[in-house]
Amino acid sequence: MAMKTAEEHEVGISCFISDLPGFRGILKQRYSDFIVNEVDRDGTVVQLSSLDAPQEEPESFQENGTNTSDNVVSYASQIESFKSLAGDSDAVLLEEFINKINAGGEDGVSPIVLSPDSDKSHRKAMHNFFKENFKFLVTDVVDGPDASSKCIRVRLNSAEPNNKGKNSKKRKERGDKPFDSRGSENWPKNVGKFLRFHLYKENKDTHEALGVIGNMLSVQPKSFGFAGTKDKRAVTTQRVTVYKQRASRLASLNKRLFGIKLGDFCYVKEGLCLGQLLGNRFTITLRGIVADSEDIIKASADALGRHGFINYFGLQRFGSGSLPTHLIGAALLQGEWKLAVDMILDPRDGEKSAIAKARKYYKESSDVVGTLKQLPRYLVAERAVLQTLKTSPGNYLQALKSIPRTLRMLYVHSYQSYLWNHAASKRVQKYGTENVVLGDLVYCKENSTGKVTESVGSEYAEDCSGRYDSNNEDEISGEIHEEIDSVKVRLLVLAHCRGLLVLN
Repeated sequence: MAMKTAEEHEVGISCFISDLPGFRGILKQRYSDFIVNEVDRDGTVVQLSSLDAPQEEPESFQENGTNTSDNVVSYASQIESFKSLAGDSDAVLLEEFINKINAGGEDGVSPIVLSPDSDKSHRKAMHNFFKENFKFLVTDVVDGPDASSKCIRVRLNSAEPNNKGKNSKKRKERGDKPFDSRGSENWPKNVGKFLRFHLYKENKDTHEALGVIGNMLSVQPKSFGFAGTKDKRAVTTQRVTVYKQRASRLASLNKRLFGIKLGDFCYVKEGLCLGQLLGNRFTITLRGIVADSEDIIKASADALGRHGFINYFGLQRFGSGSLPTHLIGAALLQGEWKLAVDMILDPRDGEKSAIAKARKYYKESSDVVGTLKQLPRYLVAERAVLQTLKTSPGNYLQALKSIPRTLRMLYVHSYQSYLWNHAASKRVQKYGTENVVLGDLVYCKENSTGKVTESVGSEYAEDCSGRYDSNNEDEISGEIHEEIDSVKVRLLVLAHCRGLLVLN
């Protein structure tokens, strides 16, 4: 049954430091009223300052057939040899295809289909020729114009493969790797394996934005790393890393993206993990202020500056939909896999009509394929679950494991936050806020930033282990239970990881 949007008392927020009557206002009336900038561990506020790729890509990329500079590699001799194997028309088609890639337009270059060929041994020779001479390209076979013929299709090596049969084993093997490494076999050794960039987004959550970018790059979600998710109804800027992608390729996406911008690119040796940040800087606009008097507003602001506030997790921690995410987290902690899947897929109040229609259709029909056709691609969790149920009906554990781990752990983190809020409220109700009691975590202003970072970041435990999806159910079950056991331990020590009060 769909639930109304969570209210503060429903997630444990029930106490205040000040006895002032306070005032009311509208938060996030516009998404631009809530601006979030990540603060990295050095204390630097993350800003988007440049949309351009570095003027000079690392020289080692020049050796690759997919470079974007003017100093491109010539494939004249290989194309001449290809002409004797495939004929003049296919050789011209291939040459034009490579020229478009070398011009830096690989993101807009569609695959090419060569002339029909009914000779299987000849097609095999063609495949081998590409493997030996054009390692940045891949080939497969598509149906020809008649039943007896086939055509070879040629595309960039980083594209999503559609071939099946024998190569399905390769896809399973690829799923066990920590990153989606397709098309990166020739990555230069002297260049960091991760491209770090600043992600600026408007009115989109982090997973939705990265899903859009991943689709454009034809890479899986596990290739991306970030220090923390940012609010959906907001304007946010944060750091992201992606495995073995060139800056010029991401920079070229900006002209096609809406409400998303990428910039400030650099190559680094390590990807980002959850928790690798000092915090976030918020710029908030309140509208529609209602108060007994202007003096009350001033007094409340003054009290906030002098006394701080109880360090609750806010409502955004529990999701923006009508189903609070901590309820899904509770189901995961209890091992209720089907219940968790149902909560993710069931109809919810307040969603767009197309999404509501798709959820209702699945609820009534259980038609996975039909529902997938209706759900938008940015619903990452829902689509991941349905894709697995399509191939493994009834395997709810596998379906949950298919959700990107960074997103999946948000559910249990949300429940962790729910428990923290209730514990904080009990602490304040029992002991007040004037005195420190045994078990409180106290920060002194003289403490170094580094020490504070250790404590604040620990709620995420620098989780870098979520960048692979296994197809082995025994491993899946073990990993899920390890995650839950880890969270249960953190629930016991949470009071030592997060301060009760925030003081200026």
